[in-house]
Amino acid sequence: MRFVAIGDSFSEGVGDELPDGRVRGWADIAAQGWADAAGHPIQYANFAVRGKLAWPIVEEQLEPALALGPTHLSFNGGGNDMLRPRTDVEHIADTFSRVLRRCDEQGVTLILLSGANPAGQLPMGSLIQRRGDELSAAVLRRVAGRDDVIRALNWPDRELSSGAYWSDDRLHMNANGHHRVAARVLHALGYEPPAEWWSPAERIAGPSGLAYYRQHVGPWVKRRITRTSSGDGRAAKHPTWVERVPQ
Repeated sequence: MRFVAIGDSFSEGVGDELPDGRVRGWADIAAQGWADAAGHPIQYANFAVRGKLAWPIVEEQLEPALALGPTHLSFNGGGNDMLRPRTDVEHIADTFSRVLRRCDEQGVTLILLSGANPAGQLPMGSLIQRRGDELSAAVLRRVAGRDDVIRALNWPDRELSSGAYWSDDRLHMNANGHHRVAARVLHALGYEPPAEWWSPAERIAGPSGLAYYRQHVGPWVKRRITRTSSGDGRAAKHPTWVERVPQ
């Protein structure tokens, strides 16, 4: 099996930082879990870069990912688009149609993910909730009748929306959240993930009130004003195959 991920911070693994500062995330966890469950090595690559909008993900990452000759490709996008003042949900959902068409042409199995839902913890949460609901519905319309598409849908997961699964910025999942998403991916692939991946480890609460706005909301607003991205100048962490062997 050869598994490649494309996307934004959700698939890069932001929020699940290792002690050395590298990010891990659900795709890394799922690749290792897949090798463990299947009992044979998995080739794994990851082109996801934080801060990317949906169409730049497809335009910059899809063809290099397909050029590796994967058997499976995972895609999630649109989370950053939903935070922008003007959002065309149908235009975002069209990226999923493009990815599915190219996977069909290349004989690659698509693993379709929806992002986790942070709306209950964010400023303007009701707007994010509405846009996320609309995007989920639009994407599902585009894969209707396609039972060959592997679905790992996280947006409807009410448990995953609770605070125990989110990092201090309330926008990216922590290690608990990434493990729960990895568990859902493995389950969709037909394997039984470790039971502890579904449930959160203990977590200390992050900043609140003015401290939260100063540490996380302020820098995000500054990037919007200056039209910069957290992913500017950042390369994919695994642009070539790395092997995950059973442990």
